[in-house]
Amino acid sequence: MPTYVYECRKCERVIEVEQRISEDPLTDCECGAKGGLRRIIQPTAVMFKGDGFHINDYSGSKPEPASNESSSSDSGSSSAE
Repeated sequence: MPTYVYECRKCERVIEVEQRISEDPLTDCECGAKGGLRRIIQPTAVMFKGDGFHINDYSGSKPEPASNESSSSDSGSSSAE
């Protein structure tokens, strides 16, 4: 069941309430303010890191492959010395 965060506009009290998605949002605070509660939108706690996620695999730009030309000329000169 999701947890929703509410803040009272009158007393500025912040509460967390577990509610079903189908339930109506709370409106009245315990301090007596009718219609004083407003729902605070919280960021999600999900982070997609690593390979295998759409955001990483299909970002639109691909890294350039490393060229072997510069590494082969360096290795040939170092072996002659």
